[in-house]
Amino acid sequence: MDVDLDETDIEILKRLEKSDDKNLEELSDELGLSKSAIHYRVTNLKQSDVITTISADVDPHALDLNMLLFTEVTVSHESGYAEDVGESLTEIDGVNHVYYMMGDVDFIVISRVQNHDQMHVLIDDIVEIEGVNETSSRFVIQELETGGQLIENMSEEMVDKVVE
Repeated sequence: MDVDLDETDIEILKRLEKSDDKNLEELSDELGLSKSAIHYRVTNLKQSDVITTISADVDPHALDLNMLLFTEVTVSHESGYAEDVGESLTEIDGVNHVYYMMGDVDFIVISRVQNHDQMHVLIDDIVEIEGVNETSSRFVIQELETGGQLIENMSEEMVDKVVE
């Protein structure tokens, strides 16, 4: 994706990542720009697919989804396996992220469940997918850092590369 961003765009993204309920007036006050300038920039960020969605960040613990699992999945290497198995993995209840990997493991699945019974069902559902040969799961004891704030976690060097 080749999108021209400047430091103001990065600041808008940083603030929207922190709170999706920011309105144009708040952003305007914080950044010293007119509401129309903010609106124009946010619209451009949406149209260029830099902002893919604005949504609520739901605390999984508020829903008692306290068990966070990382499951490595190894599959048979047949034509089309990645797409078929990957799609099947995304359809399992409790699965939040599926990553197709290079290396010893074919997929990493990140899931959240409320209890051990749900964890067993989730793992059984993964194992039942045609082409899955092996799984290895781990669950998190303590979450030390949460949130998906990309911009906030970027180094100055990373930001500079984006705005160049």
